[in-house]
Amino acid sequence: MPFETYEDTGRYSKLISTVTGDKTMPPSFAVPEIGQVTNDPSLSREQIETLKNWADANGPAGNPADAPVHPRESGHWSIGYPTKIVSLSNFGQLPVSHGPQYIYEIVRTRFTRGRWIQAAEISPSRPANLLHAVVFIRPRDSKWLRKAPVGKPFVTDTVTAARGVSENWKTSDILVVYSSGSPAGQWPTGMAKFIPAGADLIFQMQYVTDGNVEADRIEIGMLFSKKAPAMRILTLQIANQNFVIPPNASEYRVDARGILPKDARLLSCFPLMHLRGKRFEYDIIHRDQIADLRSQPKIETLLRVNYDSRWQVNYTFVERRMLEAGTELQAVAWYDNSQLNPRNPNPNVSVRWGEKPSDEIMACFFDVAIPATANREDYAPLD
Repeated sequence: MPFETYEDTGRYSKLISTVTGDKTMPPSFAVPEIGQVTNDPSLSREQIETLKNWADANGPAGNPADAPVHPRESGHWSIGYPTKIVSLSNFGQLPVSHGPQYIYEIVRTRFTRGRWIQAAEISPSRPANLLHAVVFIRPRDSKWLRKAPVGKPFVTDTVTAARGVSENWKTSDILVVYSSGSPAGQWPTGMAKFIPAGADLIFQMQYVTDGNVEADRIEIGMLFSKKAPAMRILTLQIANQNFVIPPNASEYRVDARGILPKDARLLSCFPLMHLRGKRFEYDIIHRDQIADLRSQPKIETLLRVNYDSRWQVNYTFVERRMLEAGTELQAVAWYDNSQLNPRNPNPNVSVRWGEKPSDEIMACFFDVAIPATANREDYAPLD
């Protein structure tokens, strides 16, 4: 449903009034009373009333002179025309089995020197079938997926793949994530991502099928920084792979914790679950070092999300908070493995961690800013 012109939009005035009135659109999942994020799309009461009045008047057109000026064309790129475009191979037929499926592909960057990336964007030819894509930066000394083919798509043992990225998380990073609800990666002035010389990009794509056999072709566009930034952006992770969700459990909790070893400024949080994901919370644990060890620590909640796997959102915090070395972080996920969950494949089985549609996942990715000269290896959260 395009909203670029009045001709595109005016005929949907009644529908727009209905879905904005009941607040199902635009979708907002972050609980507003818990922290503040910059990408909350919620409409104000006045905006909702304006749309209702417009629909009640049969959706009249406005003054053409008030129309916004269209941005300069940059092809299909929202970040502007990229400095570098990397294309994946043509996948041919999309997955044909039902449910989301993961596909990997490794691409050589062939960078002879490190590159600072100011913005990055993933552009698929079949966006209706691509649920999400993650582009990992694999340094040349990493052993993760070293036996996998380069330059062609493959599937892998999901446990091996995940353990590999977990074991190499001290050196690997994430460049950008593509998902419904998340914009392209565009980082603040003075901050950038870094791709070392000789690094590879590992694409992890999750597809859903609609019976269409048309090929998907993915490109990633990157804008290089003209000069080295003051701050480097890292994507860090805390996750839990050791859980079993019982059958018919409607409120099952899984948590993960990590201690930040160095000072870093917190920028955003990206929670990741599968079809049984219900709620997600991101916390700081404040422990009183003087109090009795049996006393309960104070929990400061930074983000609380009503999770929807169809909209995987990177939540950017309004306050870029400085986290001191030793800060204990906690991610908490709640799952609904009952018949009350309409997207649950089978409520009568136990569910473990994995990348298959019938499995679950519990991960919290979060971006931090560190000095550009700092070592990546020094910032992986400690268990």
